[in-house]
Amino acid sequence: MATLSDIGVAAAINILTAFAFFIAFAVLRIQPVNDRVYFPKWYLKGLRASPLHSGALVQRVVNLDFRSYLRFLSWMPAALQMPEAELIDHAGLDSAVYLRIYLIGLKIFVPMALIAFSVMVPVNWTNHTLERSNLNFCDIDKLSISNIPLKSQRFCTHLVMAYAFTFWTCYVLKREYEIIAWMRLHFLASEHRRPDQYTVLVRNVPPDPDESVGELVEHFFMVNHPDHYLTNQVVLNTNQLSELVKEKSKKQNWLDYYQLKYARNQTQKLIKIGFLGFWGKKVDAIDFYKYEVERLKEDISSERSKIANNPKYIMPTAFVSFKTRWAAAVCAQTQQLNNSTTVSTQQLNNPTTQYKSGFLQLMRIYQPQPAGRNLCPST
Repeated sequence: MATLSDIGVAAAINILTAFAFFIAFAVLRIQPVNDRVYFPKWYLKGLRASPLHSGALVQRVVNLDFRSYLRFLSWMPAALQMPEAELIDHAGLDSAVYLRIYLIGLKIFVPMALIAFSVMVPVNWTNHTLERSNLNFCDIDKLSISNIPLKSQRFCTHLVMAYAFTFWTCYVLKREYEIIAWMRLHFLASEHRRPDQYTVLVRNVPPDPDESVGELVEHFFMVNHPDHYLTNQVVLNTNQLSELVKEKSKKQNWLDYYQLKYARNQTQKLIKIGFLGFWGKKVDAIDFYKYEVERLKEDISSERSKIANNPKYIMPTAFVSFKTRWAAAVCAQTQQLNNSTTVSTQQLNNPTTQYKSGFLQLMRIYQPQPAGRNLCPST
């Protein structure tokens, strides 16, 4: 049987392991290379600049300020003392809910521990069942139910406590669930309205010989959601277009680099246009990349025209927009047909674009500014 020393060793191992993970989290949090991982909300709000763009090379990766290691736990008291509304605005709803998880644990287990030690421990300890038996036991076993004799009325204490603990746990969980649900609804209601909140992604649209994908989607949602349907946008396969855009971006970066270099040194830079730049004809770098950027612009324009006019690029997928956020949420969370593999809906993960493996979907859901004001009047 487990002794007090065995329990102490197990507790020490768990506490030290948890403390080691906690220290690792705190140390990694103050490293510049992890700054964007630990403070994403600040970057989205523009309140924090990346430390990777300034300072020496080593300082961009490792924090060399030893004073920060002495106060790396100073954020904990501030986070615990911060009002809940301010914490949500500062770190997000997930952080506030995460702290409430610890409060739930305290609310559940502290009263249960006090009641168990004040009621159940005396009931178990005052018996002599184990002492009169031939079993090997220790003092810890006297605190358990094994020290109560068979058919003893003291079992009623355990039965009542089991019901009491179950009731208390369910009550606390219910109350906390109501609070967190209200916090989530309040957080969503206080957010700025975005087009993605009114739009769902519809996939696996079945082919129809008489109608295009856009017409089929429009007819389907006008029949099934006549009061809430607004518009739809068919998704196109833009693999080739995305590759051209990426290549143009690289060429544009090289052009900006050589133009900045020329502005500083006023010296012409020649490059070889052969394999990997090791051999071939020497040309002016700025003129070469200007020509490449213009060529890629024409290719991108041509590819866009080809995609817009060729039905082969149309995917069985579309963005469907609704008049209210409630309608979009209901549509995204309900099955549209008996066959769940067709016309499946889901909410958007990104505001205006969806990136999927194998193809790039870059389609506008609304017009840039007027849609946000005119198409989102209600909730």
